[in-house]
Amino acid sequence: MPNRLAQSTSPYLLQHKDNPVDWYEWGEEAFDEARRRDVPILLSVGYSACHWCHVMAHESFEDEDTATEMNRWFVNVKVDREERPDVDSVYMEAVQATTGRGGWPMTVFMTPDGHPFFTGTYYPNTDRHGMPAFRRVLGAIEEAWRERRDEVVEQGARVTDAIDQQLPVGDTLPGQPELEAAYRTLESEYDPVNGGFGQAPKFPQQPLLEFLLRIHRRPWAPRARTMLGHTLTRMARGGIYDQVGGGFARYAVDAVWLVPHFEKMLYDNAQLARIYTWAAAEFEVPDFEVIARETLRYMERDLSHPEGGFYSAEDADSEGVEGKFYVWEYDEFMSTAGPDDGPIAADFFGVTPGGNFEGSTILNVAMTGGEVAERHGVDRSEVTSAVRRVADRLFEARSSRFRPGLDNKVIAAWNGLAIRAFAEAGGAFDQPQLIGRAVAAASFVFENMRAADGRLMRSWTDGRATVAGFLDDHAAMAVGLYSLYAVTGEYRWFEAGRELVDLIPEWFADEAGGLYSTPHDADDLIKRPHDQMDNPLPSGTSLAAEAFLLTSLYTGDPEWRRRAEDAVRSSVMLIDRYPSAAGHVMGVLDSMVAGLRELAVVGPDAVELARPAWERFRPETAVAVSTTGSESVPLLADRYRDGRTVAYLCEGFVCDAPVDTTDELRRILNR
Repeated sequence: MPNRLAQSTSPYLLQHKDNPVDWYEWGEEAFDEARRRDVPILLSVGYSACHWCHVMAHESFEDEDTATEMNRWFVNVKVDREERPDVDSVYMEAVQATTGRGGWPMTVFMTPDGHPFFTGTYYPNTDRHGMPAFRRVLGAIEEAWRERRDEVVEQGARVTDAIDQQLPVGDTLPGQPELEAAYRTLESEYDPVNGGFGQAPKFPQQPLLEFLLRIHRRPWAPRARTMLGHTLTRMARGGIYDQVGGGFARYAVDAVWLVPHFEKMLYDNAQLARIYTWAAAEFEVPDFEVIARETLRYMERDLSHPEGGFYSAEDADSEGVEGKFYVWEYDEFMSTAGPDDGPIAADFFGVTPGGNFEGSTILNVAMTGGEVAERHGVDRSEVTSAVRRVADRLFEARSSRFRPGLDNKVIAAWNGLAIRAFAEAGGAFDQPQLIGRAVAAASFVFENMRAADGRLMRSWTDGRATVAGFLDDHAAMAVGLYSLYAVTGEYRWFEAGRELVDLIPEWFADEAGGLYSTPHDADDLIKRPHDQMDNPLPSGTSLAAEAFLLTSLYTGDPEWRRRAEDAVRSSVMLIDRYPSAAGHVMGVLDSMVAGLRELAVVGPDAVELARPAWERFRPETAVAVSTTGSESVPLLADRYRDGRTVAYLCEGFVCDAPVDTTDELRRILNR
C-alpha cells in the first residue's frame, strides 16, 4: 500500500510513496505523533535529481528490515529541499555546525519539538569507507533516547542555540574598498590552470562568475576578465557541459570539469545561459554565444512544460545507473559517427577504447579544432563540419535511450531566473522567439502560481500548488519581470514586477534589519531563517536588493534605494569574511558604487531605438520603454514628444538631451 506521500505534490516525495517506511510530510501531524508516542523524529531531506538520495533509498528506505526499525523507533519525515528550502536551510545549518560539512541526502534526528541532536548525510546499508551502517545508527539513536534522554535533549538544545544566530547588520554601506578586498580574496582562490574556484568537487559558482562579469572593466580588478573567460572556456569544453544536447550538469567531481555529477538543474542552466550571453557580448567571443544558445535550447526542449513554465531538473540516473544516458562506449560511438567522420570526432571529443569514465567516455573537447585538423591533415572547417554532423547523429541515437527522470515541478524562483535569461538573451541576440519563451513562462507563473492575496506559491505540480512562496520566489520573479519589461516595453510586466516588490517588505521584513526567507505566516521552525548566501543560487536577500534598486530607478522613490542598501548591509559580514558566498550581493553593491543610470525610450519605434541597450552588459542601467506614451512608469513621465521616438539617458532622474538615433544612443551609453 502506498504511504502518506502518495498525496504529495513533490516528485521527490512521490518517489518514496511505495517505501515500507511510514513517511510523513513536514507538518504538525508528524510532530503531534512524535509527542504522542514520545519518540524522536527522523528527518530525511533530499531532491529528485540527487544520485545519493536514490542510493540511500534503494539500500535502506526500500528495505523491509530497515523500515521496520524506522517505524518502530521514530516518526519519519521526508522533505523535498526544493519545495521547502526553509526546512532544508535550518537543518542544514545544524548538520554543518555538528559535522563540519553538509550535503544530500540530509539525515537529522531531532526531539518531538524539532531540536536536532544528531545529524549526518548519506549512510550506507553496511559499514564501509569509515561510515557506520544506517541500521547501526538507528539502533544507537534509539538506545540513547531510551537510556540517556537528558543528554540527548541537552544536546538538541545546544545545537539549536548554536544555529540560532544571525549575521550582524552593518552600520554603514560597504564601498569600493570592501569590493576590492573581496576581489583579491577571490583572486587568491582562483584555479589558474583549470578555471573556477577551489579544487574538487568543483561547482560553477554562478554568482561569483556574474560578479567577475560586472567588474571586469574596473581598474581595481585587472584579472577579472581573464578569470571569467578562462573559466567559461574550460567549463564549455569539459564533461560538465553536455556536448551533444547542450546544458550544464550541477558540478564536476574533479578539478578539471571532466566528470560531472550528471544531474541538470534549471537554476544552473538559467544562470549560466545568461552569463555566457553577456560574456559573448562583452568579450566578443562567438563560442560563448553558441554555448548560451545551446543551453537555452536545452531548457526549452527538455525542461519546458507545454503551457509555458519550466520544470526543475533532470536526474543524474537512468535505468538506475548514474550518467548512463550521457556516456559512450567506443564501438557505439564509432558506429554512430561513421567511418569518415568518426576518427576526427573521436579525437575532438576524447573518445578512446579505454574511455575516461569507468570504461566508457564522457564527451569533452579534448583537442581544439585546429589541433584535430593538423593531426588529420584537413582544413579546420572540415573538422567543424564533421564534429557538427557527428553531434547530430549522437543526439539522435541518444534520444532512443531511457531518459533520466524529470522533476516536473515548476518553482517560481527558478522560473524567474529563466525568464531573465531568455528575455535578456532575446534582447542581446535580437531573437524575438527567445523573448516569447520568457513571456510564456511569466504568463504561466502568474496564471497558475499566484494566491488570492497576490503572493506567489513556491511550486506547482500537475495543477496543484500547496506551499506559499518564499523571499527568493518573489525577488527572482520580480527581477525577471523587470528584464522582460525592459526588452518588450510591455507595461504589464513592469506592473507585475512592481506588485511583487511591494509584497517583499510587507511579508518578509525583519525589524532588526535584513529580510527573512519565510513569510510572516509561515510554519514555525526552531529559527526563522534568513536567505543570504549566494551559492549556487543568488540569495533571496541579494535578489531583493537588486529588485529594490531597480524599483528605485524606475520610480525615483528614495525609499526603495534605502531598502536596497539595508539588504546589502545585512550581508556585510559575508562580503568581508566569505566573499565566495556573496557574489550576487557584491554585484549589486558594485552597481551602487560605480553609478546608476536610467534609460527612458518613448515613441512608436521605442523598442527598435532601445536596441543599443542590449549590445553590452549594463546591470547598472534600468531600461524603460514605451511605444504608446504611457506614463504609468514614473521614469517615462513627460517624455513623450508628439509621435517622435526619443531616448533619454539619466542619472538620478537628471537627463541628458534626448537623442533619436541608435548611433547617438550607442555613443552616450558607451561613454
